[in-house]
Amino acid sequence: MLHPSYTDLMKVVNSDADGSDTPVVNSRYSIVLATSKRARQIIAGETPLVESNGKKPLSVAIQELESGHVKIKSEEETEEMTQEPAVDAEESDTADLQDEKNEEL
Repeated sequence: MLHPSYTDLMKVVNSDADGSDTPVVNSRYSIVLATSKRARQIIAGETPLVESNGKKPLSVAIQELESGHVKIKSEEETEEMTQEPAVDAEESDTADLQDEKNEEL
């Protein structure tokens, strides 16, 4: 048996929902995606946020989620982040070059 269970993890994640009536996660699939993404980050070299004691990355990711060190963002929070305008590197380089040309004149 998986400890903690999916329902326990869902309760922990949804308890941090900032007082809104809509839960952050509605399914086990969301929990699986979040923990697998965090496990991949740990494999890539991220420092675990909890004491791992040689545990597998997925076990560490589950423990981080359960302890509240890792949060799952709701869809609204994710949409707000993607709507912020991002400056393209090429555009900023072009603007810098144009400023330099204007200063020379």
